[in-house]
Amino acid sequence: MSTLIKPFRGLRPLPERAADVAAPPYDVLNTAEARERAAGRPLSFLHISKPEIDLPAGTDPYAPEVYATGAANLQRLIDDGVLIRDDEPRYYAYRLRMGAHEQTGLVCAGHVADYDANRIRRHEFTRPQKEDDRVRQITALHAQTGPVLLAYRASPTVGAILDKVTAGAPLYDLVADDGIGHTIWLIDDAEQITQLTATFDAMDALYIADGHHRSASASRVAAARNTGTNKESDAQGADHNYFLCVAFPHDEMQILDYNRVVRDLNAQTAAQLLARVADAFTVTPAESAVKPARPGQFGMYVDSHWYRLDIRPELIPSDDPVASLDVALLHDHLLAPLLGIGDQRTDERIDFIGGIRGLAELERRVDAGDMQIAFALHPTRMEALMAVADANEVMPPKSTWFEPKLADGLVSHVID
Repeated sequence: MSTLIKPFRGLRPLPERAADVAAPPYDVLNTAEARERAAGRPLSFLHISKPEIDLPAGTDPYAPEVYATGAANLQRLIDDGVLIRDDEPRYYAYRLRMGAHEQTGLVCAGHVADYDANRIRRHEFTRPQKEDDRVRQITALHAQTGPVLLAYRASPTVGAILDKVTAGAPLYDLVADDGIGHTIWLIDDAEQITQLTATFDAMDALYIADGHHRSASASRVAAARNTGTNKESDAQGADHNYFLCVAFPHDEMQILDYNRVVRDLNAQTAAQLLARVADAFTVTPAESAVKPARPGQFGMYVDSHWYRLDIRPELIPSDDPVASLDVALLHDHLLAPLLGIGDQRTDERIDFIGGIRGLAELERRVDAGDMQIAFALHPTRMEALMAVADANEVMPPKSTWFEPKLADGLVSHVID
């Protein structure tokens, strides 16, 4: 019988090699950054997730030889005994630490059929080129190596099991070079595995926080294997019908602000813009950088000055989970009508800055002259993300910045 999640035979490093293997997610580094991070580290998983770093500079990262190199590098780590595969299906507990923040989740395999049926819910559009890339990578490696970050509504039952598991000795406990702590425990108790599977299977939904392209590509790989001349198995329990996930309780996840900078003031002075902003916002000058304290509040930096903007309450819709998001309110009442920003996905006049870089980065970009105005936003709440997904809607671009990030390479899902 197929279930929402299931345990799997994880492919993972020997404990003494875990710190050498662990790498940042493939999509947070460009090729040059990955090449630098992997220099002198032959076991780094970047040789698998960003294999163009082992080919001549200028190699197309989507070229066939890139995927072949990644597959060869993975096989080398297996042949050398650096990576081993568990004999029996297991779950794994995964704790992330970033400063004082901790969150503890479950490494599992999520059911592709439940993704297709929107029980594993999404909130973003995907881009075909990025999907194609992940399809080719999974196909070449016969494995999913980049986990999808999921959220579930916090469960006392799951929490109690993870508390018990994490009281024991971990498989791995390491701090990556970016200062993020990664600790993983093996869950091999049959009763705990059965209880976790049943508890998740009773949930209405899981929510994709990060990894929309990875989950979409896993669905495409499963469909290809289940149909036509490439049919391998239509058994719903087959490994290729599941995809690698780490699921965290929603109330432990950390979303940082995702801020905006705009290249010009749309042919108006700062004073003219301020006068127009006051139609939809209460504008308060500030002596220092404005970090919004609540939803509906924004910081604006223009002409070397900070202002606090509070959206007029009557402009916040009560029955629209997308239009009531801060990223939508800012766009609908300021960026579009006053600054002429159209589609934020394609408009080259706007750029986005993750909150991990701080408000000083907003000031720097404006003061340097390449941008003329910056906006600081309050982080999107997990409850808001889930409401959008439950409504089968899509969030505006660059609505969420999750920290800390999962590592690649600590547990992979083989789909042979």
